[in-house]
Amino acid sequence: MIDLELNWHEAAVTAGALAAGTVALRASRRPRLVAVATFTQETALILGLFALWQYAGSFAVMGPGGALGRSRWIWHFERLVHLPSETWVQHLFLPHPLLVQFCNLYYDSLHFPVLLTCMIWLFVRHRDAYRRRRTTLVVFTAACLLVQLIPVAPPRMLSGTGLVDTGVLYHQSVYGSVAGFNADELSSMPSVHVGWAVLVAVAVITTARTRWRWLALLYPAMTTLVVVVTANHFWLDGIVAAALLGLVLAGQVAGRALLARIRPARAVPAEAAGPGPDERPGSAGGPGVAVSSGAGDSRAAPQDGRSP
Repeated sequence: MIDLELNWHEAAVTAGALAAGTVALRASRRPRLVAVATFTQETALILGLFALWQYAGSFAVMGPGGALGRSRWIWHFERLVHLPSETWVQHLFLPHPLLVQFCNLYYDSLHFPVLLTCMIWLFVRHRDAYRRRRTTLVVFTAACLLVQLIPVAPPRMLSGTGLVDTGVLYHQSVYGSVAGFNADELSSMPSVHVGWAVLVAVAVITTARTRWRWLALLYPAMTTLVVVVTANHFWLDGIVAAALLGLVLAGQVAGRALLARIRPARAVPAEAAGPGPDERPGSAGGPGVAVSSGAGDSRAAPQDGRSP
């Protein structure tokens, strides 16, 4: 299978090259090149984050021995709360090889290009929205990486469930042609694929003004279906990812509300000091009746326009 996605080495090298290019462009001090440097800087940040996400999958604070046990616990918990069986959903697709192969390709190659395209669109057309969503992306991905330090095996590794590793079945596996334990494979909880898809939908729905923007909801729905059909994630992996993203978004809203309260509070003391000597009622440019300084000028001006 042709891998259409950068691995962590390629993403890291590309991010480093873009970062170096950013420094060179800024050093030129030419307005157009400095403007391009802003774009290369942001692209380097996102690619670096992607490289870190891929590389961090090989690290864990707990041994891989419990990964299958934690995966089995998720399987039994889902049955306890009556979530649909992943096996049942997958078996609806297995009789259709082309659909399964499409799902494998979708899982392998689509999620990061779509995310990157969305961020470029925000950067070019909606810069304020881009800054907020970039922060959301960084914080959410970092939170996922922390959770993934506890290894959890994907459902395709779990025996006795009837699930099939569709990547191995059609020689499309991103982890090799043979199923088995690989450190990069034990980071299925939560599903960053689903979380990024939800983030893309949130960005489109909250930023675009067309009535067609609600179609963006199909993207996280399709992504969730694909990760289940390919047996790369449980339903719960996607649910936890969406919940983490919701917490990050709620935290950002609360942070903006707090800043909005703090800023007016800082401005009050300056306003409460009262008007300055040149801002007295009646002074030049101010409201009220002018106060004259000479005694001979104290007569009121006639109101009807006649001479006194």
